[in-house]
Amino acid sequence: MAEKTDSAAASAQEKLNAVWDVVFTLPVYRELKMDEESNYHTLERLLADEEKWAQVQDPASEGHALYQGMIIALADFASELMRLRQQIAIMTEKYFEPLKRRNSGAYAEAYSFFYAQMLSVAAHLFGEDFTQSFPMEVSFVPMMHQTKEGEIFIAEKATFNSLTDFLRTEFYRGLAVGNAPRRCHNCGKYFLLTAGYNTCYCNNIAPGETERTCRKVGAHRKEAQGKANRTPAQVEYDRAYNRLKQRKNRKKISVEEWNAAVAEAMKVLEQSEHGKLDDEEMRKRFEAF
Repeated sequence: MAEKTDSAAASAQEKLNAVWDVVFTLPVYRELKMDEESNYHTLERLLADEEKWAQVQDPASEGHALYQGMIIALADFASELMRLRQQIAIMTEKYFEPLKRRNSGAYAEAYSFFYAQMLSVAAHLFGEDFTQSFPMEVSFVPMMHQTKEGEIFIAEKATFNSLTDFLRTEFYRGLAVGNAPRRCHNCGKYFLLTAGYNTCYCNNIAPGETERTCRKVGAHRKEAQGKANRTPAQVEYDRAYNRLKQRKNRKKISVEEWNAAVAEAMKVLEQSEHGKLDDEEMRKRFEAF
């Protein structure tokens, strides 16, 4: 803007609009009724208004402070989002992924380890103090109910200074009730895992597929991988188990006989896994079922 010409303003506005194109498609912003007309013509309108343009150039004016605040906020916007993503990625993949249970208690325990370690390493990783407090203004306002016609309710209205403050707050609110993001083991994208539900795969269409989801594809791959890694004793046990199951289904043996035989087959498997039977003896024992 050093040239202070219409063409310079148009060129700068074009670059700024490329930023708005990204911002206005982000979560939260894409649902808000933003004044896009003003945003997409900010610099051009500013240059056309002599009084406002004079304020922007005066370091002592309120207009200059507002303009500089906008530029600084835009410059920090991307880095703030990247830091947030990095922090959540570390938390979910290093501390939450090994969890056997997926509920608020399990997440709280894992988060306590993350919190303690981040207090000491935040300055090294992020160049700042690790703080989990965010400025937020809360007010309570009357609103018309969206589904119950004519009914009014008291709504909590929260105002945040930045998108990252909002996203952090919502992330921890979800975590407190047992909901957390998880990276799909098939496509690598994040999906929301609700309390008590433990799956490694999302429900989106899997890469290279037209109908099957990651959950269906992943389950088949996991089963195939499991079969490939099974020991000879486990393979023989599976065969014996299937033979016994077919006899039970055909009413050739009773449920009591089925249970007793499966229990004996499991003992053979355990003995073989502990090295108490060689392969030949193991196969003979299983063939007897």
